[in-house]
Amino acid sequence: MSNFEKRNDAVTHKPRVVIIGAGFAGLNCAKKLARKNVEITIVDRRNFHLFQPLLYQVASGSLSSGDIASPIRSEFVNKTNVTVLQAEVCGFNCELREVQLCEGESLPYDYLILATGSHHHYFGQDDWEKLAPGLKTLEDALEMRSRILSAFEEAELAASDKARSMAALTFVIVGGGPTGVELAGTIGELAHQTMRGEFRRVSPTAARIIVVENDDRVLPMFDRALSDKAGQFLKQLGVELKLGYKVTDITDHDAELTGDAGTERIPCRTGVWAAGSKAAALGMVVDGRRGSGGGGG
Repeated sequence: MSNFEKRNDAVTHKPRVVIIGAGFAGLNCAKKLARKNVEITIVDRRNFHLFQPLLYQVASGSLSSGDIASPIRSEFVNKTNVTVLQAEVCGFNCELREVQLCEGESLPYDYLILATGSHHHYFGQDDWEKLAPGLKTLEDALEMRSRILSAFEEAELAASDKARSMAALTFVIVGGGPTGVELAGTIGELAHQTMRGEFRRVSPTAARIIVVENDDRVLPMFDRALSDKAGQFLKQLGVELKLGYKVTDITDHDAELTGDAGTERIPCRTGVWAAGSKAAALGMVVDGRRGSGGGGG
């Protein structure tokens, strides 16, 4: 079918809307548009919607993965104008108004909505991702849960080597935003409440949980009173706040912190990244296609 025929087809049929991403933005957009006289195709690499705000609860073992994931299709059982495809997008042909899927299919569209979310932002230090993973997906949460729980087990096993045991019990959380604060709080609860009395050779309460924040307070995007209250709550859980510091190096055995007071290296086995996010790369792909002479999108 020629480009003209496709455009003419779009005029005589329901407008075709392709939504890429079934996070909060994509899902809610689809729900509202589903009431209109349009044909909607939702494309996502997963066939479930993930409630990301509770990922930290999965990471701490408080919730199972099934508690925060629900099938996308179940939201549109009675909406016959909505199709859900589990697929990955490889690129776009903005001139022909097509979404190219890695599986070999092409989806024509009249309106394209990108709702692909964000990714961890390591500010040029992408090699730190393996050493201090972030928290965006179920896989991230399960990996983090494994690292956190394994840290206590390693400390118990290495109890005769105090330095090694203490390093295993040290958690460095980079970033004092909502994710960092939530993770610090749940690890603090694990160490001081949930795991109390479960170990024989070490005490989980000896865990050193450090939140590194470049600002002078945690949750700097919130009102000062709320930030101060959150900081006090964390301290009550044994969390140490390194305010006015930033991480300048991470290895598999320590983290380097630098602030106005100088630089220090903290032996640790578990690093967690919660310092920032950046838009998913797919938006840059379609922007590049538009810049190369594509029409519309």
